[in-house]
Amino acid sequence: MNQQLVKQLIDEAVAENPELFLVEWKISGDNAIEVLVDGDKGLSIDEIVRISRHVEHNLDREEADFSLNVSSAGIGNPLALPRQYQKNIGRILKVTKTDGRKEIEGELVSADEESIVLKWTAREPKPVGKGKHDVEKQEKINYTEIKKAIVKITF
Repeated sequence: MNQQLVKQLIDEAVAENPELFLVEWKISGDNAIEVLVDGDKGLSIDEIVRISRHVEHNLDREEADFSLNVSSAGIGNPLALPRQYQKNIGRILKVTKTDGRKEIEGELVSADEESIVLKWTAREPKPVGKGKHDVEKQEKINYTEIKKAIVKITF
């Protein structure tokens, strides 16, 4: 299987819609092509079919038999690219950091090419007196510090 050709076909299909972007792709040893695509405003079935057809119709099954799976980056998939973080601003993320610290769950306030900012409310002891009070926390986290980040589904 010609990996360069497959990548070129995927890139061509995704480039036809500027709201779409490639998250990941791979070809396994048995020529199973896996393509994961996302979009700034989601990804429709029509777009998945269009991308799939573009790749499939431009590969020769006589040359190499293959299977093709084009899918969207689902809500349960970890975020992988800055563009995915940017489209999820305002949502709750569960972030596991690379330093082994506990998970941080908070609202994604901002995201750029280098980092994200999460904010959340925590219960902490009062500075004076007994009891606890709510404290608003905020943390800037570089992408290099993120081991895994998933959008939390809230109802």
